[in-house]
Amino acid sequence: MARGQTRREFVEATVAGLAGVLAARGGAAFGAEPPPAARKPNIIFILADDLGSGDVGFMGCEDIPTPNLDSIAKHGVRFTCGLVSHPFCSPTRAGLLTGRYQQRFGHENNPRYDPSDHKAGLPVSEITLPQVLKQAGYVTGIVGKWHLGAAPEHHPLKRGFDEQFGFVGGGHNYFKANPAGETREYLIPIERNGQPVEEKEYLTDAFSREAAAFVRRHAAKPFFLYLAYNAPHTPLEAPDKYLARFPKIEDPSRRAYAAMMSALDDGVGLLLAALRELKLESDTLVFFLSDNGGPTRYGATNGILRGGKGALHEGGIRVPFAVQWRDRLPEGKDYAQPVISLDLFATAAAAAGAQLPADRKIDGVNLLPHVLSEKATPPHERLFWRTGGGTSYAVREGRWKIVKTGLGDPMLYDLEADPRETTNVADAQPDVVKRLVAAYDAWNKELVPPLFDSPAPPPKKKGPERKK
Repeated sequence: MARGQTRREFVEATVAGLAGVLAARGGAAFGAEPPPAARKPNIIFILADDLGSGDVGFMGCEDIPTPNLDSIAKHGVRFTCGLVSHPFCSPTRAGLLTGRYQQRFGHENNPRYDPSDHKAGLPVSEITLPQVLKQAGYVTGIVGKWHLGAAPEHHPLKRGFDEQFGFVGGGHNYFKANPAGETREYLIPIERNGQPVEEKEYLTDAFSREAAAFVRRHAAKPFFLYLAYNAPHTPLEAPDKYLARFPKIEDPSRRAYAAMMSALDDGVGLLLAALRELKLESDTLVFFLSDNGGPTRYGATNGILRGGKGALHEGGIRVPFAVQWRDRLPEGKDYAQPVISLDLFATAAAAAGAQLPADRKIDGVNLLPHVLSEKATPPHERLFWRTGGGTSYAVREGRWKIVKTGLGDPMLYDLEADPRETTNVADAQPDVVKRLVAAYDAWNKELVPPLFDSPAPPPKKKGPERKK
């Protein structure tokens, strides 16, 4: 809110810039687009890979400075209960780009890297956010990791993106890529618009460079940029220039992880600086989050939260999550109600004045009226998770959360009293357990079995690699 501006003036100015009345549910159709004189906002999603919830400054990290990521929360809204729809990589990305629980269309596992596999990937029947935004006049680009299928029909350029720079697999070496014809997932060539290119720069730096360049190329018209870093996902590799920033961290994995995060933070700073230079900050909605919680065996920390990547406890699904839209959203605000990565789809569409698909259920909601305090109710009555085709699941309802793993009985946690999920209170609250299990069963009936299985994980190096 600008100095001297009343609350009413602030809200009126914000609503005018949001292209019509903001709907409470993301699945609702939005009204008229902004008048021709009003610029539609640019939209940027910045996604980290395997970033622990305790590994950025705005979530309390003390040994890895992240001033540029912190600036997003400082100049915007920090979601203190920001969640993702799955505890590992590809399913979260499928939900993020469709606004739908990925189990609705069978994307419950990581697809293997195989360009001849036409099943393992985001089903072509799904409508993606870049497709929605293109209909609203946006130019769309992806920089970084795809991980939503390697077959030609799954390529980002076939799923709504006008431009692409990065790799289509689930991970990559940070220092080298081999020539065309290489089939090992972590060594496949880096692509520019589907064609192999030679890339000599440290991969995180290259992605940051390309993201800033995309913004500069398209400054004159509304754009959507999906900047999907693979950092700090393994392999733990960082140049000496970043490692040198952390001489006091003795653990080699933590030190390499910190260096990788420092490179990512520098890159976000480069992107934000481009927005400021081009005077686009007030015209750009920027979200930052991770795709899942951090794997603690590879240097990540999840603060006080239980578990990590792959788990349905909070350490696997609660992530650093913030949004900035200068002069439009409150600055330095904490929002405590649970929100989920699925909400970015509906929020971006609302900000763009774009029409959402009317032929399918959109599970995400438009967060704008909630962070603007126009709606006092929580964005979601309940949130759901399912892994292994139903072998494990979780449900969140207000303070209550049930977690069921394997053949065990559902465990119930009171997250207000017990954020670490240390005490199972299922026996003391049988009615709550019964209600949440019934809610899960009803939700589960709307889903389909997994379309494909996750591949065996690639072999991991024992220690970090250093390179000057």
